[in-house]
Amino acid sequence: MKRTALTTMIAGTLFAAGAHAADWSDTSIGWRTGSKFAEPFEGDSINKNIFDLNHVSGYKYGTNFFNVDMLISNANSKDPAGPQPSGGAQETYIVYRHTLSLGKVTGSPMFKFGPVRDVGIQAGFDYNTKDDSGYNSKKQMLVLGPTVDFDVKGFLELGVLEFWESNAPCSYINLSFGQPACVARYHYTPHPALSLAWGLPIGDSPFEFNGYGLWIASKGINEFGAPTVAETHFDMELMLDLGKVTGGSLKGFKIGLEYEYWQNKFGNDASIPASSPEYFAGGGGSGDFAHTPMIRAEYHF
Repeated sequence: MKRTALTTMIAGTLFAAGAHAADWSDTSIGWRTGSKFAEPFEGDSINKNIFDLNHVSGYKYGTNFFNVDMLISNANSKDPAGPQPSGGAQETYIVYRHTLSLGKVTGSPMFKFGPVRDVGIQAGFDYNTKDDSGYNSKKQMLVLGPTVDFDVKGFLELGVLEFWESNAPCSYINLSFGQPACVARYHYTPHPALSLAWGLPIGDSPFEFNGYGLWIASKGINEFGAPTVAETHFDMELMLDLGKVTGGSLKGFKIGLEYEYWQNKFGNDASIPASSPEYFAGGGGSGDFAHTPMIRAEYHF
């Protein structure tokens, strides 16, 4: 499928979704922090604060999901804002997904069977921009594929997706001073991914277990001529609903613990050490493998 045709199809889906009033919605603002973040070529044990705006809603024919993360690295961390920085790197990452319910659109019971509640078609995009000392990402990505919604209390969704990803970085890697090595927007090989997302209450307790997982296939040769490898990325959180334990006086507030696991981050090979001559040919050292515990707080309205 040509990229222009895909863009037109996804844009049409987004506009159609926006034309329908929501039957239900949940919007939240949140904050999380940790000291074990990792970035390729910059290492691990990076301190970050992340602020987010999250919205999910449902309408007659499907659901919408939107999230914006503002990631701010500590000024004294291994992830500075530039080669001669005055502070930590800053990043904005935006995700949008629209899932069209085939059961609701067709009115047919054939999309509900066994443990499956519904089957859908998901379309969306990722967008990010970052100012740092290494890569300065300007990622754009389109997403399309089928999803299966399982019949559980809460939600559990499995997707088989295709990613069309591009980037236009200005890299300071291997440069001590001077101008960065900027590249024109580079389109990776379209590649498949498995996605898993869940939000599960834990019995009748005030706790809930939420998160997402991605297995992303290799996206081919990167913009610097190096091969990429498959990524495994999980982010999960155990949250306590303070409204339930305070009799409603703190309704909407949740606190908890979060953990991120990310192997071969951005397709860089985590098995290549920084001491290897292959370091700049497909590997980014310890920053390719993130094991990041966090504390998290959010307010829903």
